[in-house]
Amino acid sequence: MKILSHSAPGYTTFVRRLNRRALPESGVRDLVADIIAQVSAKGDDALVTLTKRFDNAALTPKALFVSEAEYAAARKAVTPATRDAVRRSLKNIHAFAKHGLRKNWSAKNAEGATVGERFTPFDRVGVYVPGGKAPLVSTALMTAGFAQAAKVPEIIAATPCGPDGTVNPALLYALMAAGATEVIKVGGAQAIAALALGTKSIRPVDRIFGPGNRFVVEAKRQLVGAVSIDLLPGPSEILILSDKSGNPDFIAADMLAQAEHGGDSIVGFATDSKALLGKVVKSIARQLPSLTRGKIIRDVLKSGTFLLHVKSFEEGVAISNAFCPEHLSLICAAEKRWLPQIRTAGAIYLGNDSPVAVGDFLAGPSHTLPTGGAGRSFSGLRADQFQRRTSIVRLDKKSVRASLPVVAEFARIEGLDAHGRSTAIRLES
Repeated sequence: MKILSHSAPGYTTFVRRLNRRALPESGVRDLVADIIAQVSAKGDDALVTLTKRFDNAALTPKALFVSEAEYAAARKAVTPATRDAVRRSLKNIHAFAKHGLRKNWSAKNAEGATVGERFTPFDRVGVYVPGGKAPLVSTALMTAGFAQAAKVPEIIAATPCGPDGTVNPALLYALMAAGATEVIKVGGAQAIAALALGTKSIRPVDRIFGPGNRFVVEAKRQLVGAVSIDLLPGPSEILILSDKSGNPDFIAADMLAQAEHGGDSIVGFATDSKALLGKVVKSIARQLPSLTRGKIIRDVLKSGTFLLHVKSFEEGVAISNAFCPEHLSLICAAEKRWLPQIRTAGAIYLGNDSPVAVGDFLAGPSHTLPTGGAGRSFSGLRADQFQRRTSIVRLDKKSVRASLPVVAEFARIEGLDAHGRSTAIRLES
């Protein structure tokens, strides 16, 4: 772990580097571009080749999709406890989504024309669910579940299979419960390319949702235009910002929980209390030996974890806004003062008793959130992102007459006399 105090050499330089921009690495960019080109040129055959290369799974074009037999096996394999957990999580997701869905509206403008907006679900969306070291059942619910709440008729999920060509039964069950109409056993940048561009067996989608590693994020970035995307959600991040009121054991537990995601995860802690920082370090050492994913956690603690003793809580808030964390845990006595000053976090967890894990699995908001500094420009996944917005305009003779002088003037200024004529002609008869 990197531990720095505001008075230490190198502190200012390190803090400055926390002001990130979600930009791709050149090696990642080039590899992903090559993968996209392969899928574009060779379709299903490229997916088979790339799945063998990256996931060591021998599929055929006909076996890219999960079969009815595999669905049936998954239903049979999951335990009652898993079924209940999926049900309860989906219940909260649907309730939360209901508040975020946009509703049709109409009104009269100053000239008397009726204007408004209509919101309809996308016809076909793709959701990406990472595989890798753990079956992310909750991600299936927090992507497809929002599509389901928005009444999207076609939801195709992509998730990498194991070397035996199968998908984890609990993950597959969750996808079914969340309304997935198709599931393909393909992961990585190649899955994003297939969803965006289509192949002989996979029809392209209108929009792609879901988190992934840096290759998945880069594929989404490169394919904007060919398809719409939700946001740029990459490897997990947390920043815990606490004053002396923070519980060191709770803080340490949240840090270890996020480190458990492994890979390129980033775990940060900032406090204006030197005593609390020391207690958190000791608590991490106490709790770590009992955790089953100790090796993965240690790797993240070593390479992706920082603890900062900041000069003031105000400086901690400024660091948080520059860092744009995916998850921010805000623990302070003066919450009403500091919460309004947090601007860029993907999700904010308030107080000692708000573990990020509850947000990951159950609370209701999607845990698909912007990472890598993208929180400046993107919000987390929301129900209304599954809706297509269409504006509506209706005029009658009276509102046309009221509008004509302004339309005629703009037509004159811009040299578009046909525009003016198309409005004036409606009043000549």
